[in-house]
Amino acid sequence: MQAEKNTYGSLVGKMVVTKEGKRLGFVRDITFETATGELISLVLKDSTSYANNLNLERVGSNDGLIPYNAIIAIGDFIIVSEEDLI
Repeated sequence: MQAEKNTYGSLVGKMVVTKEGKRLGFVRDITFETATGELISLVLKDSTSYANNLNLERVGSNDGLIPYNAIIAIGDFIIVSEEDLI
């Protein structure tokens, strides 16, 4: 069976939550390595106060970065491991 692919359009706008269920925000954009297409991180928009209290790398004034290695699952939500964010 072929694995389902997640396209750019299917990821942008999805809510990002921790595996404990804490909301972090929504995907604004994706950063990737142009030569290989490898996903580097998700850029958060509308970050929650919980996400703002995490020590996330920032882009611009308020957009936090979620590293690719923190992603556990992608479905209706993008689930990340909080341990991998700290």
